[in-house]
Amino acid sequence: MDVLFLSRLQFAVATYFHFLFVPLTLGLSLLIAIMQSLHLRTGNEEYRAMAKFWGKLFLINFVIGVVTGITLEFQFGTNWSRYSRYVGDIFGPLLAIEATVAFFLESTFIAVWAFGWKRLSARVHTLSIWLVAIASNISALWILIANSWMQSPVGFVVKKGRPVLNDLVAVVTQPYAILTILHTLAAAYVVTAFFVMGISAYHILRKQHGSFFLRSFRMGLILGLISSLFVLAEGHMHAAMLAGAQPAKMAALETHWETSTYAPVYILALPDQENARNSIQIGAIPGALSVLAFHTPSAEVKGLRDIPAGERPPVAAVFFSFRLMITLGLLFALLTIVAWFRRNKLESSPWLLRILLYAIPFPYVTCALGWTVTELGRQPWIVYGLMKTGDAVSPVAASQVGTSLVAFILVYSLLGIAAFGLMARSARQGPQRTPVPVHSGKEA
Repeated sequence: MDVLFLSRLQFAVATYFHFLFVPLTLGLSLLIAIMQSLHLRTGNEEYRAMAKFWGKLFLINFVIGVVTGITLEFQFGTNWSRYSRYVGDIFGPLLAIEATVAFFLESTFIAVWAFGWKRLSARVHTLSIWLVAIASNISALWILIANSWMQSPVGFVVKKGRPVLNDLVAVVTQPYAILTILHTLAAAYVVTAFFVMGISAYHILRKQHGSFFLRSFRMGLILGLISSLFVLAEGHMHAAMLAGAQPAKMAALETHWETSTYAPVYILALPDQENARNSIQIGAIPGALSVLAFHTPSAEVKGLRDIPAGERPPVAAVFFSFRLMITLGLLFALLTIVAWFRRNKLESSPWLLRILLYAIPFPYVTCALGWTVTELGRQPWIVYGLMKTGDAVSPVAASQVGTSLVAFILVYSLLGIAAFGLMARSARQGPQRTPVPVHSGKEA
């Protein structure tokens, strides 16, 4: 195995593992802030207890997310130094803004919130978790802007053979970035919603803690229903954007080989990349791909055969990841719709509660599939149209990358076992049974 393959594999391992913790940080911080705000407004101690219970799970998740995020960023220097030198003028400022503006704010106020339960007034303590939630989502926003620039580079000029930033506003406001931010944040909220609903379902099935988990379930359900339906609607806009920005990725999503009008979508297809065709294609829906890409069935959609073979992504991996992602996304929308109509009959719906309990991992899988589509679909480019991945890898020995890859897998496996073990144990234990101090809600 060469250094390029090993570096890509190591970055994939680090990214997939890190993103196990990012979505829950984004969504759960928001829900906890809402819980504390409800306690502040109503004086109902149950909302405060909810914030403490879900906050404990949030803190475990947050710590591992921070640790793995730092090591991930280091790889731009260790494994992808040529990339960093080539686009450092653009990529560097975006990551610097994320670190200095969002990450430090998030890290500071998470400590204030975690240790401030008995030391701060209710208003100040609630403000601290709102700042954590806002900073977490702003942090994600800047990371996604940086990734979007790699997918759709804008706002630069080439000087001395390197891209140099000349329009930050264009980078931040380009449609690709906006749609990526909306899609990724909504997907993160789906993860959070199913996490909260699933754990709540566990306790409702066991008739534990009464209204505590019924309230938690309904808050998760509202978030899940809105975000799962939004992801599906926004995904259509995403497809239309890809047709113009990354036609190779768009064609790979539906194994579309021949440039044509009334381009079909196949219900069942099996891509054969070596021969540039589908070995199986059943159930064609004429014009469906043209509608997805350009909102009209007569539109011409570029096929993979009109893209040089060396610039085509790995079609099978992209195609099957996309299909499975869409299937799971439809399932989440269906489950939340059903749960909405059963929201007042949860205790008499054990079948639904069991489904939602066992569904907790699937939004995580869907997010991983989404990143697989995003990153593999861009290949062989690391910066689309500007720099190929093979030109970005560091000039190091394959043995060095292989050794660090094994170390990453071992350490991340131990971290994952510890983190998810602690979260599972805390989730099963449920909320505190002892009385908690009451904030007046009137202190400054």
